[in-house]
Amino acid sequence: MQQHRIIVLGAGYTGASAAGRLAKRLHRADVAITLVNAEPDFVERVRMHQLAVGQELKPRPFDELFEGTGVEVKLAEVAGVDADRRTVTVVDAQGAARQELEYDTLVYALGSGWNPQGVPGTAEHAHEISSRPGALRLRERLARLDAGQPVVIVGGGLTGVEAATEIAEARPDLDVALVARGGFGDWLSDKGRGHLRKVFAGLGITVHEHTAVTAVEADRVLTDGTTVPAAVTVWATGFAVHPIAEASTLEVSGTGRIVVDGTMRSVSHPEVYAIGDAALVMGPGDKPLRMSCASGVPTSWQAADTIAARLTGGKLPKIGIRYYQQCVSLGRKEGLIQFVTADDRAVPKALTGRLAAVYKELICKGAAWSVANPTVGMPVRRRRTVQPTGRVDQAARAGRTDAGGPAGQGDSTEKVAA
Repeated sequence: MQQHRIIVLGAGYTGASAAGRLAKRLHRADVAITLVNAEPDFVERVRMHQLAVGQELKPRPFDELFEGTGVEVKLAEVAGVDADRRTVTVVDAQGAARQELEYDTLVYALGSGWNPQGVPGTAEHAHEISSRPGALRLRERLARLDAGQPVVIVGGGLTGVEAATEIAEARPDLDVALVARGGFGDWLSDKGRGHLRKVFAGLGITVHEHTAVTAVEADRVLTDGTTVPAAVTVWATGFAVHPIAEASTLEVSGTGRIVVDGTMRSVSHPEVYAIGDAALVMGPGDKPLRMSCASGVPTSWQAADTIAARLTGGKLPKIGIRYYQQCVSLGRKEGLIQFVTADDRAVPKALTGRLAAVYKELICKGAAWSVANPTVGMPVRRRRTVQPTGRVDQAARAGRTDAGGPAGQGDSTEKVAA
């Protein structure tokens, strides 16, 4: 029997959600779903600041998450995509074995990583917390710091704010500072901004706002007007997408994000869907969705449901994506829920304090639960977890079908509603 081969690249919130949703929608023998990821466990990226200060996170192995779903989990790193030939090249964890995978439908969910932005010394001297390896390296470095040593977080957005408060709460003996290019908390309402400043003051965090960093050195951060001592520098100024898409023939934006239509389908290669941070998705107000878990998960639903509809002859879905709030953790005891318009602009209403911290924690747990239970209510199928071993065999090649159907049938956790 010929199978329609769906490959999902990346198993973050968006990729794992898409694979699970596809398995639930297409629980049939003529569809094969392969999820490719470099790490064997799901990473709660929205908790990397917690990992960095020594907190332990619950392990979620993919071979357990996708048990009985029929999804094949392939542990490998993506090395390249040939969108014209419909192939993906992957390598194993040791970088030794290479394998070329053929697909009929590709879901590109490789996400994003930190963005040094070309600032001199950043790559050599700064730490990032956009990945688990980065958070673990920072964790090790912080553990070696003596009392009174300075830690500087560069970036006044959600990632920087959460990192600064988490570090200051966990290590009150350190001298923590945050450097923001713009006004501190200027995206928040008056109430939200006031609470943010109150929490920072209570934790003893120094804020340098309207300050641009020009260079990072081993023991200090250079700005456009002063020098800030830094035994450790944490760089949190935004994200950049993985360069693989830009290196392919897929149409991408100036920042390397894949250009898609309203169904998350590539405008240049209709058999490719891009979701999450990797995709340039227009939201309410004709504004691009920002890189976040809140934006990414609904795009995974849209792509999975669209693929299922096109393969089964169903009606194409339209999942409305809008924002309701930005959820910010400010350590383990404080939080901020800033309510926003559909296109992500702050409104006067905000929830603060301990209740906001509980609210934020529920959002994080809910996002992880949805990934850990991808196919609730679906009949059990076999699980397949494999390591790359070589090129696909000729039998698999013979089963290739067109993107139209099986067997030739033609991104810190803000809540959104679909």
